[in-house]
Amino acid sequence: MNIFPYLTPKNNTYYIVDNLSVRQAIEKFDFYKFSVVPVIDENGKYINSISEGDLLCFIKNNNPISLKDLEKIPLFEVPRYRTYECLSISSTFDEILNLSLNQNFIPIIDDRGMFIGIIKRKDIIKHLFELTKEHK
Repeated sequence: MNIFPYLTPKNNTYYIVDNLSVRQAIEKFDFYKFSVVPVIDENGKYINSISEGDLLCFIKNNNPISLKDLEKIPLFEVPRYRTYECLSISSTFDEILNLSLNQNFIPIIDDRGMFIGIIKRKDIIKHLFELTKEHK
């Protein structure tokens, strides 16, 4: 099964680049209101994902820390408390379905490791719902 119909392409996806400061990342989270986002390097390669919880734990563990201090700390220094796995564009629907049980989105990469978009759990559920309607 081709997974392209379920892919939200990179240009329609919110992501951040790993060379941001922690403060810049916090400001982007605040503006866009997402709880977890993919992180790519400056060349577009998928690195990992980061959550609001990762940022909050970093701030808590480095307390007291000012916003001015957070401008000097690169995002890649923030430990991740949960791994968001990515899959290849050639992954099967079963692989995507299994991973979606534990992640609300799945970062998708090409054969070079470049981030090309995400597949949202919502779209997988929608697809499964449509299949059940067809079989009634």
